[in-house]
Amino acid sequence: MLEYKAPVKDIQFILHDVLNIMDHYKSLPGTEEVDRDLVDAITSECAKFCEQVLSPLYQVGDEEGCKLEDGKVTTPTGFKEAYHQFVEAGWQGLSHPTEYGGQGLPLSLNAVKLELTATANWPWAMYPGLSVGAMNTLVLHGSEEQKQTYLTKLIDGSWSGTMCLTEPHCGTDLGQVKTRAELNADGSYSITGTKIFISAGDHDFTDNIVHIVLARTPDAPKGTKGISLFIVPKHLPAEDDSTGEFNNVVCSGLEHKMGIKASTTCVMNFEGAKGFLVGPENKGLNCMFTFMNSARIGTGAQGYTAAELSFQGALKYAKERMSMRSLSGKKRPNQVADFLIDHPDVRRMLLTQKAIAEGGRAMTYYTSKLADFLVVATTEEEREKVDDQLGLLTPIVKGFITELGLEATNLGVQIYGGHGYIREWGMEQIVRDTRIATLYEGTTGIQALDLLGRKILLGRAKTLKVFTNEIRDFAKQYNGLGTSQPIRGMAKQLTKINRHWWWLSLRVMAASMKDRDAIGSASVDYLMFSGYVFMAYMWLQMAVAAQKALDEKSGDEDFYKAKIQTAEFYYARLLPRAEAHARSMIAPASTLMNMKDEDFSLTA
Repeated sequence: MLEYKAPVKDIQFILHDVLNIMDHYKSLPGTEEVDRDLVDAITSECAKFCEQVLSPLYQVGDEEGCKLEDGKVTTPTGFKEAYHQFVEAGWQGLSHPTEYGGQGLPLSLNAVKLELTATANWPWAMYPGLSVGAMNTLVLHGSEEQKQTYLTKLIDGSWSGTMCLTEPHCGTDLGQVKTRAELNADGSYSITGTKIFISAGDHDFTDNIVHIVLARTPDAPKGTKGISLFIVPKHLPAEDDSTGEFNNVVCSGLEHKMGIKASTTCVMNFEGAKGFLVGPENKGLNCMFTFMNSARIGTGAQGYTAAELSFQGALKYAKERMSMRSLSGKKRPNQVADFLIDHPDVRRMLLTQKAIAEGGRAMTYYTSKLADFLVVATTEEEREKVDDQLGLLTPIVKGFITELGLEATNLGVQIYGGHGYIREWGMEQIVRDTRIATLYEGTTGIQALDLLGRKILLGRAKTLKVFTNEIRDFAKQYNGLGTSQPIRGMAKQLTKINRHWWWLSLRVMAASMKDRDAIGSASVDYLMFSGYVFMAYMWLQMAVAAQKALDEKSGDEDFYKAKIQTAEFYYARLLPRAEAHARSMIAPASTLMNMKDEDFSLTA
């Protein structure tokens, strides 16, 4: 059975040694009083809850799944009770405004909470996670009345939230949305339509569920320009703000899935349900992107948290399981065989998992730190600048980390050998649960098109220029002779591949001028290349921070040495993959597009 141990020391290393989070908080309006004791207390207390309450329910949830009977959804044993413990401790409103009942702490601290809950039990973490996206949408786009009615209940956890985008006939192409919104005499709207794949669409955690729904008014323009956003509660709030009458929001089915079986994935029917417009009419997609970007960063976190959980299980097994003798001679002469961890190929797999988990954590925390500036921005110009930075990094975090996270979970099964394929060990469950991460909130291909098409080509690579300059300036500090050899070597590699990233961007932009298919042809390879560079930037920062701690003789020497050694592994064994993506992305689109459709068919 899997046992999760929260990597508190690794989390604190990223927050304090790498990101200097305390200096960051002191620079933000409203968070000057946040000190290290508070940050570390939040981390350790959440870690205890996740280890003691959520982790033991992970495999239970997979065995039992969710059930829909007589119109009511029930979740697995212990899930509802764990949620009540979670909200009673105040975790749901950690990073939301105090005027609506939250604790007002920075969004980047929410990333710590997300990691801990997600690694311990991803299917459970989806329930409060969906609410956070709904809360963020209302904070930025809801009216004061909507905030007082709905946001307060979402923050205290007595109500939960969802996002309702996908319909049976359309997934990512939201321009095809058919759900109708017809204006009522009282200013509300009558919402009619069907949404599918709605995570946490119905459950037994709360009395009421607040759905954030995309729909189209009768005279709306066609396509994405005619989509509006609505609050549609399962139960209409009563006059005293308690749960009122049923609002004709019906869960008509639960999907039977490959993984995340303890998370409800619902077919939701809105049968003339009363809804309330959020933001301007026909601007719903703009407002929904607040929700979607929150969800995309959270989904990216699923990649590295799955890698962490799989690594923990694989490492324990590799240290206990004996198999054959080491090629370089007996390592355990008093045993019948050496341990798995004594074999180079097993170490390759373990180090790959470790590098992905720790690199993904750094990438996600770095991005979440940027999101703090979005909240405190005082002008539209400031907000747009941060939004552009997040817009560049979010598809990389979501697409790249989930792809590598899935790889890491498969390596976990491989390390166990045949036992990894058996359910009781839990390793195959992590693979099944993680497979969805590359799909929902936009597949890897969609993230890649967003990155290359919107952020690079349409944005003329302006934001990329800012980020690559930041990487260049950081690496330049450690290229000289005064730096230790491992770090100097990594800095030189990063400088070179960062320059290559910019050159490749220009080359793909030029190719797209002649052939628009060049964008789709290059996009996924471009995203993966970008991810490897971003993670290399994070690993150099971690190596530098670790070397500084060693030089100052502060903390655990072995811990910091391991960081530098893992960074060296990443640069030697994983970063070279980027060059294969570079060669592939500049191959002509004709290698994909020239074959006729009928030639894809099997012939007798």
